[in-house]
Amino acid sequence: MNQITHTALSRRAMLAASGAIVVGFAALPSHSNAAGALPIHKLSPDQLDSFIAIQPDGTVVALYGKMDPGQGVDVAIGQIVADELDVPMSMMRVIQGDTAYTLNQGGASGSTGVEKGGKALRYAAAEARRVLLARASARLGVPVDQLATADGAVFVRATPAQRLTYAALVTEGGFETTLNWNKIYGNDLFSPGEATPKPPSQYRVVGTSVPRQDIRDNVFGKQVYVTDIRVPGMLHARVIRPPVAGTQPASIDQSSIKDIPGVRVIQDKAILAVVADKEWNAIRAQDALVVTWTKPAAPPFPEQSQLYNHIRSAPVLTRKDEVKSGDVTAAIAGAARQFSAEYEWPFQGHASMVGACAVVGARPDGVTAWTGTQKPHFAQMGISRLLDVPVDKVRAIWVRGPGSYGRNDAGDAVLEAALLSKLTGRPVRLQYSREQGTGWDPKGPPSVHRCQAGLDAQGHIVGYSFVSKGISRVDVDTNESDPRDTLPGQMLGLGRHPTQGFGYPTETYDYGAALLAWETIPPLLENASPLRTGHLRDPVGPQINFASESFIDELAAAAGADPVEFRLRHLTEPRGIAVVKAAAEKFGWQPRPAATGRDSAGDITRGRGVALALRGETLCAAMVEVELNRRTGIVRPVRWAVAHDCGLVINPANLRLTIEGNIIHGTSRALLEETMFSQENVTSVDWQSYPILDIRQTPDQIDITIINRPELPASGAGEASTRPVAAAIANAIFDATGVRLRRAPFTPARIKAALA
Repeated sequence: MNQITHTALSRRAMLAASGAIVVGFAALPSHSNAAGALPIHKLSPDQLDSFIAIQPDGTVVALYGKMDPGQGVDVAIGQIVADELDVPMSMMRVIQGDTAYTLNQGGASGSTGVEKGGKALRYAAAEARRVLLARASARLGVPVDQLATADGAVFVRATPAQRLTYAALVTEGGFETTLNWNKIYGNDLFSPGEATPKPPSQYRVVGTSVPRQDIRDNVFGKQVYVTDIRVPGMLHARVIRPPVAGTQPASIDQSSIKDIPGVRVIQDKAILAVVADKEWNAIRAQDALVVTWTKPAAPPFPEQSQLYNHIRSAPVLTRKDEVKSGDVTAAIAGAARQFSAEYEWPFQGHASMVGACAVVGARPDGVTAWTGTQKPHFAQMGISRLLDVPVDKVRAIWVRGPGSYGRNDAGDAVLEAALLSKLTGRPVRLQYSREQGTGWDPKGPPSVHRCQAGLDAQGHIVGYSFVSKGISRVDVDTNESDPRDTLPGQMLGLGRHPTQGFGYPTETYDYGAALLAWETIPPLLENASPLRTGHLRDPVGPQINFASESFIDELAAAAGADPVEFRLRHLTEPRGIAVVKAAAEKFGWQPRPAATGRDSAGDITRGRGVALALRGETLCAAMVEVELNRRTGIVRPVRWAVAHDCGLVINPANLRLTIEGNIIHGTSRALLEETMFSQENVTSVDWQSYPILDIRQTPDQIDITIINRPELPASGAGEASTRPVAAAIANAIFDATGVRLRRAPFTPARIKAALA
C-alpha cells in the first residue's frame, strides 16, 4: 500500500495476479489513468509539472485536482488541454482526484469544475506549448514564429518533415518551468505562466461533443466503484448508530455475537462498530449486538408538524442584508396594491444509491485512503488532523462512489474508516447501510421565506422584500478537512465548527426599492445530529428560487399579466432577457395570464409554468407543462423547454445530459423528497420512506436550447438548471388549478388538500 504506481495493465490482467487488485485500482479507472508509468513527484502549485505531464509515448496527461461526479467534466478538461497543446483526444489522459498526483483545486465544488479548474489547466497547457516551442526552436535552430504544433509534435511550417515530438522535448526532468501561482489552494487556485491561451476562434476540440469515456464501463458493468476496493489483510466494518439522536452506548452485551466467528467490537466514545474478516459476519454482528443507550434529558427534536413554526419563532443567530436599495417599507406602503406570502421548504437528504463506503489503511509510516468523497484533498486533511499524522503522509484516492452533489456521507465514512483502521491496526473497509446512508447523511436545510411587494397602478413592482430564515446551509462545512464537520468527529466529542450562511435571490429583476436578506437559526440538535445541515446540490438555490419565482408569478397574476411578459417587463440584463425569450420560443409559449386557460372539467387538467434562475454567471430559464389528476393529486411534468447560457460551451452533448439530469433531480425534490423525523430520530431511511422520482414520473420530452457565448468564459452547469425546477412546477400547478402551493414537496396529499 506504500508504493503504488500507475500502470497500463488491463483490469483482467491485474485481477489475474494474486493481490494485484490493490496496485490495479490505485492506478484509477481506465478513463482517468495515464498511459505508462507516471512517477510520483513533489507537487507544487508554482511548477508546470504539477499540472501537465508528457509520457514517453507522447500521451499528454492533465493532472486535475478536482473530480467528475458523473457529468463528463474529465472529458471537458481533456478537450481544453488538447486544444491548447494541439493533440487529438486519443492522446489525452486525465488523472483526477488523487492527492499523490494532483494539487488541491477544491474538488467538485460549486460547479467550478470547468469554470475554475478548467481555467487553471487551460493556462498550464498554454504555457506547456510555449515551453515546447521554445525548446524546439533551440533544437532545430528555427525561430519560434516559423514553428507550429500538431498531433503532439512541433514542426517547421516551411518544411513539416522537420519535426520533434513532445516526448522528445520533455526529458525525465519534465518541464521544470516556474509559474505565477496566486498563493491560493482550492477552487481559486490559479498559476499562469508567460503564455496567453488561444482565442476561441482557434478551438478545434472545444465545442465538439467528445463522448464520455465511462459510459461503456457503466453499461457493461465494468466500472470500478469504491465499494469494489479490496486490500490484503482488510477488515470489514459496520457501525451502529443510536436509536435516539445524541445518545451514547451505556453498556454492550457481547454475548449476543459470541457465535459469530472473528468479530471484534470497537468503541471510542459514541462511536460503536463491529469488525470482522468476512463482510457477512460484520453484518450479522451489527444486527445482533445488544446495546443499551443513555437516555436523553429531553427529546432532541420538535414534532415535525411544528418545524416551520419552530423556524419562525427561533432566535436569529445571524442576519445579512445582501441587497438593500431605497426605502422598501415606504415603497410598498405607498404602492397601489400590496402583497405578501410565505413559502416553506423541508429538510432533504442526498439519498445516494447506497450508503457511503471507504477503505483506509493507517500504518505507522502513513495512511492510504480510497474514498467516494468529491473532495479527496480535504479528506486527506481531515484524516491528518483526526489521526495526528502529517498531511504529506496521507494519500487520498478518489474512486467513483454511489452519489455526490454536495456534502453527503462520504466524508464521514472516510474519516470513520481511518479511525477504525488506527484502532484495529489493519486496513478497514467501512460500508454504511442503506438506513444509515439515508438517515444519517447531512441534510439540505429547511427554511421559511417571507415575501412582500407593492405594485403600481400599471402593474410594475415598486418595492420588493425577500427574507429567508432557516438553519445554516453550512452548519456542517462544505468539506471534511476539519473532523468537527464530520459525524465521527462530533461523536468523538471534538465539538462543532459551524458557519452561518444562507442565500438570497440573484435574478436581476428591477424591483424598484429592494431588500434581499437571510437569517439563520440554531440547529435542532447541536452535536452528532442526523439532521445536521450542509450542502446539497445547488445549496439553498431550489428553495430560494421556489419562493422568489413563485412570488413573481403571484405578482404577475395579480397584475393580470402573462408570466413571461411580466418577467421581461422587469428584466434589464440582456442575457436574462435572452434565455427567457429562447425558452418561450422553444416551448411555444402563447401569452395569457396564468390560470385563465385551465380546463375545469374532468379529473385531468394541464397547466404551464415558467421560472428564471441565475447561478453565478450561468442563466437558465425553464418552462414546463404539467398534467395533474384532481382525483389522485398526482402531478407529472410532461414537457420541458430549457434555455441555458453558461458562456463558452466546451461539450454540447455532455452539457445537454447534465441539464437533463438537473431537471430530473429537481423534479424529484419538488414532488417527492422530504426528510421525515420523529422527536427521537430521522424516520425516512429507505426508498419507501424517502421516495425519489421513478421512471413513470419522468417527462416525455426535455427540449434544450443552449446559448453558446464564446466571448465569455465558461461558467458552471452542474447545478444551475436544478434551481428553477420547483418554482416552474408550482407555477404550472397554479395555472392548471388556480391553487397556489407554498410548501414543498408537492405531494398528492398536499395537492388534494389544497384543491379541497
